[in-house]
Amino acid sequence: MTRPEENGPALSPLSPLSPLSPLSAQSPAAARLAVVRERLAAAAHAAGRSPEELTLVAVSKTHPPGAIAELAALGCADFGEARWQELSQKTEAPELAGVAGLRWHFVGRLQRNKARGVGSACAVVHSLDRPELCAPLGRGAVDAGRTLDVFVQVSLDDDPERGGVRGDQLDGLADGVAATEGLRLLGVMAVVPLGADPRGAFGRLRGLADGVRRSHPDARGLSAGMSGDLEQAVVEGATHLRIGTALFGSRA
Repeated sequence: MTRPEENGPALSPLSPLSPLSPLSAQSPAAARLAVVRERLAAAAHAAGRSPEELTLVAVSKTHPPGAIAELAALGCADFGEARWQELSQKTEAPELAGVAGLRWHFVGRLQRNKARGVGSACAVVHSLDRPELCAPLGRGAVDAGRTLDVFVQVSLDDDPERGGVRGDQLDGLADGVAATEGLRLLGVMAVVPLGADPRGAFGRLRGLADGVRRSHPDARGLSAGMSGDLEQAVVEGATHLRIGTALFGSRA
């Protein structure tokens, strides 16, 4: 399993709710965060894992910078965006100017002409699915003077609209990421196909991830699981959970 120090800040330690601080007395954001942390902790323990192995990525797309600042004040450090325009606006937002320690994750379909900017602005990219994205992402990371952690997105249903490389092309793309200056292969990512059983889909992803690790032993990350299926993802070895609605409420 992935150790927290290898893939960035892990899930903050859980603080049990005291009788004097019931959920009803908390802010809505604090109450939602407490529920998500409790779900993650329960799923980890049920799977024989430690919650410290998990990184909670708060997917903040369409939600305002103030909502990000509120969760950051509650201990969240990792935030995910799906569009370059929104990401670039939020990284420059006055509401977040004084917030230290934010780590930005890009989780959406990546356009080649935006890749260099994403590579410069982000700490982690979850959605690299084409060889031509490697070079501009790497240049962006070098521009920022750091190494960019990258998940290769694999398709579990061959739907071009949802992104992801085919399973038979995964090893080649993983090799390309590992060979690119400025990039570090972190592992693999996938989205559950529409209507599919999450546990079965994550099991397939885990098998593909095991195959990548045979050639790249340090690529131990597994980006999987969202608000509705995080428990199944944790059982199948997820290290990074991309949680939006359960933390922020419905999208604007």
